[in-house]
Amino acid sequence: MSLVLVFEQVLNGLQFGIMLFLMAAGLTLIFGVMGLINLAHGSLYMVGAFAAAAVAGATGSFVLALLAALAAAAMAGAIVELAVIRRLYDRDHLDQVLATFALILIFSEGTRWIFGSFPLFLDIPTYLRGPVTLPGGIQYPLYRIALIVIGLIVAAGLGLMIARTRIGIQIRAGENDREMIAALGVDISKLYTLVFALGAALAGFAGALVGAIQSVQVGMGEPVLILAFVVIVVGGIGSIKGALVGSLLVGLTDTLGGVFLPRILNAFMDVSSAANIGSSIASMAIYILMGAVLIWRPTGLFGARL
Repeated sequence: MSLVLVFEQVLNGLQFGIMLFLMAAGLTLIFGVMGLINLAHGSLYMVGAFAAAAVAGATGSFVLALLAALAAAAMAGAIVELAVIRRLYDRDHLDQVLATFALILIFSEGTRWIFGSFPLFLDIPTYLRGPVTLPGGIQYPLYRIALIVIGLIVAAGLGLMIARTRIGIQIRAGENDREMIAALGVDISKLYTLVFALGAALAGFAGALVGAIQSVQVGMGEPVLILAFVVIVVGGIGSIKGALVGSLLVGLTDTLGGVFLPRILNAFMDVSSAANIGSSIASMAIYILMGAVLIWRPTGLFGARL
């Protein structure tokens, strides 16, 4: 087991974690401010990926593709909030789950109707192709490095917005006491629409960035949504800092577990048995992590104490 392999997999885990953060940040904002369980968040991730692939195919510009992903996902999120979600705030969580699950079906069939059933492909721009040489002579894809940097910049910007701006103060106040900020003159309906559109834009942006690594296809958001829920449970609901730390923990656990657990078990067991058991444990590693965190901190690492 070489140090080069370890370092490469750590970077892969960081890149995966950063992409999870872009999904989980919007999800934790929506749940923290609105108290809404939004199963359709993964569909907004898919909308961003398809919008980016379509615009990149038409214009050849990756930057325009990213802007289109942000705009399309934010617009879809705002429309969904105004047309459907707004009627669910005072409803039971089961009603929210059923309604947002219906939205998944609508988005999936609508996307299939517009783009067809075949996957689309979003090319990595020429200026981000190829490897970059890191300290120690390690070769690593430049695009994945760019994803890590872009994600950290977005995380920093989002943190500053929540901590230092007027809208950020309103969002934090909305998490704690929605009735009070409404009584103080804040238009809670506009705030909800803005938060939902912001969360949708982050999800769509993540979908566009990942679309250049994997194919863009219908249903691509649902597996990522499951991991995003794990992230916000680990990090703490409503916490952007928790979403970032939880995303990195889940990304590293999933990546390193999948690569190294079979190798470690191989030292003590038969090769084929080690591979099978290692793969099984690796697939459960993030849920084991979640269980361990909840035993220690039932509200997550950065959630409000009970």
